[in-house]
Amino acid sequence: MGEIIIRGMLPKDIDQVVAIEKICFSLPWSKESLEKELINELAYYQCAEDKGKIIGYMGMWRIINECHITNIAVLPEYRNKGIASMLINKMIEICKCSEIDRMTLEVRKSNSPAINLYKKFGFVEVGIRPNYYVKPVEDALIMWKNID
Repeated sequence: MGEIIIRGMLPKDIDQVVAIEKICFSLPWSKESLEKELINELAYYQCAEDKGKIIGYMGMWRIINECHITNIAVLPEYRNKGIASMLINKMIEICKCSEIDRMTLEVRKSNSPAINLYKKFGFVEVGIRPNYYVKPVEDALIMWKNID
């Protein structure tokens, strides 16, 4: 693993991001959906890059003074190396510069590694969305974080 660069997602990254989606999620976002996100003025997408290869990414939507994390994914062979933390730190930095006060997300109740990561960043559990996920059906934890 070389020096990891966190940078804004570009149209040329979409095919690699779609491949990550297919590896990481049972219902991956389509290429078309991701292309629309890049032109959405209220969407922020960042990539983690290792020697020209996209190894992870994260997206969020701005909703007035809050943001909603839409997705975060890291290739399995790059997990537990701090990549997701780098992406989250970058998004928190963007929030601070954009007068965003709070961040929210949903996460599968069974996804303990992600839940623990979010808690490390100060996210707290505030509720449950029953049957939010499909393939398999599962409740989502709703988590919030205030931006300091």
